[in-house]
Amino acid sequence: MYLFPRIVLPNKAIKEAESLKKAPDAYYAARLLNATGIVVVPGSGFGQVPGTWHFRCTILPQEEKIPAIVSQLTEFHKKFMDEFRD
Repeated sequence: MYLFPRIVLPNKAIKEAESLKKAPDAYYAARLLNATGIVVVPGSGFGQVPGTWHFRCTILPQEEKIPAIVSQLTEFHKKFMDEFRD
């Protein structure tokens, strides 16, 4: 199953990504990988509408493992947003 959610990133996160010469969604994806081991593909490689950010995720684990992965993703997102909140 593929997921392609849109993520709304705080301006601070966008500016941090730009200072590192990365697309904001690529920065988010790299931080997610480093923090959780979850691999997603930045949506900026798929021709999204300028100024919007996404990632593509493929869900492959056994069904009983999905809630734990969703919890990890949720916890990462909350911490990321808190870190960069405007």
